[in-house]
Amino acid sequence: MKIKYLSIWSATAIALSLSGAAQAGDHDGHDGHGGLCSNATLKGPFSFIGHGEILGLKAADGTLHPYAAPSILDDVALVTFDGRGTFQRTDFGMIGGLPKGGLTTFNPNQMGTYTVNSDCTGTMKIVYLPGGAVPAGVETDLNIVVAADGTLVESVVYRAVTVSGVSGDGNVKCPSDCEQGVQESFEGKKILVYGFR
Repeated sequence: MKIKYLSIWSATAIALSLSGAAQAGDHDGHDGHGGLCSNATLKGPFSFIGHGEILGLKAADGTLHPYAAPSILDDVALVTFDGRGTFQRTDFGMIGGLPKGGLTTFNPNQMGTYTVNSDCTGTMKIVYLPGGAVPAGVETDLNIVVAADGTLVESVVYRAVTVSGVSGDGNVKCPSDCEQGVQESFEGKKILVYGFR
């Protein structure tokens, strides 16, 4: 009787082991080395919403010199990932109660790169191109976490480069020191069409 139960347990253990090995393969965005995520995990369109504050300019020594008043940022965006590390982006934003760059329509003049690590952490870099509401050369860098089986991206901005501005105390000016101090987060959700990804 004990031998029969041991055989059933052994067969179950082998089946579970093989199932786990199959799941660790490189299908569904897995990296084939036991990791959960890769650049392929993010593919297709995601809707993003962002909120935060633009606080001031950072001096060369890394200290923050606040603007006369911080500006609240709200932003919606469509980001289309290619599964290989680049994306296209279009957004509409409000900064300090006014449309970003004075444009009341979406700004498609953006692109970027991204990296997703095997532990589902990663980075995104948004670069603004000529011809949009935001001057060319503006850049936003984010740390990201990919969740919900690759359908959710949580992120926080860790670096924001601007092309113009003066701190409230007048001690930091751009050009020269052109990195802003920001407190911003973005959340992206995969756009599903009739329940398919």
